Amino acid sequence: MSEPIIAQKFPFVQDTRPGPYWWCACGQSKTQPFCDGSHKGTSFAPIKTEIAESKKVAWCGCKHSANKPFCDGSHSRLP
Repeated sequence: MSEPIIAQKFPFVQDTRPGPYWWCACGQSKTQPFCDGSHKGTSFAPIKTEIAESKKVAWCGCKHSANKPFCDGSHSRLP
């Protein structure tokens, strides 16, 4: 698998508390937008990010953002 699976063509918008998060980069996780280990055996690895304060976060759902793990609107340019 050289391209990630598109989990959805819009962001996962969530109220997020401070702490570390592991964002799914492969698109196979059953716990989107976060990693559940489904990438094992692929060339993908989750992206760790630290959220410093409680806030609303738009996590990338299409897995094609140039600003991973956050949505940058790339989903609007996908076929």
